[in-house]
Amino acid sequence: MKKFIHDMLVVGRRNINTHYYILELKAPDVLPEIIPGQFVQVEIKGNKNVFLRRPISIHDINTEENTIKLLIQKLGEGTNTLSHIKSGEKLNIIYPLGNWFSKPHEDNLLLVGGGCGIAPLLYLSRYLSERNYKVTTLIGGASKGDIIEPDEYRKYGDVFITTMDGSLGERGLVTEHSLFKAKKFEYSMVYTCGPLAMMKAISRFAVLHGKPCEVSLENMMACGIGACLCCVVETRHGNKCTCTEGPIYNSKELVGWI
Repeated sequence: MKKFIHDMLVVGRRNINTHYYILELKAPDVLPEIIPGQFVQVEIKGNKNVFLRRPISIHDINTEENTIKLLIQKLGEGTNTLSHIKSGEKLNIIYPLGNWFSKPHEDNLLLVGGGCGIAPLLYLSRYLSERNYKVTTLIGGASKGDIIEPDEYRKYGDVFITTMDGSLGERGLVTEHSLFKAKKFEYSMVYTCGPLAMMKAISRFAVLHGKPCEVSLENMMACGIGACLCCVVETRHGNKCTCTEGPIYNSKELVGWI
């Protein structure tokens, strides 16, 4: 798939809370094909301590407006600097990068996201819903403030929530939700993104019930094009670059996951 480097116009910056914000970027031309699971590499300007681009999942797109939404968590100097960008400024990005979630063969799909790991799941839920798949999304977080815009996900299917402190939805880890305690696991496939331990637990549960599970890895990246090798992951077919041969993997392919 062809890659582009564009200066995109910032048409919106919305703070969700003190930890999360959404950037909406407008492309200078018609958006190329973008498939759920892909990401962008964002150039960080205005901070002499930040040299490398930052990989950010594509949260959603609007092909009519030629816009891309990025859901970002403030974690370090790069994402903090980026949080101060204003509407009307421009942001240089390389996109669309990486592979994508596969098209399911059966209906009734479960999407599981933890914290900012829900970012690629909004576009995925819309994409699947528009193709007449039944979608259920399970979102987990430490507290109510970590559950980002659940109503957006409700546009495309049922939504269930867990929080560690019980401030919203069921109390406990996302992996402890009652969906995983039912006598019969009804979902035909699972897609997940979030903390590593969460994804491993979800994938083991899915495989135990004979269901495929695809995970979106959030490895540290520098170049985004497979040159620096800092995002390599061990698979059953050798080491692979998460930025080019991922970030989406069937969990059975990852060494030490099952």
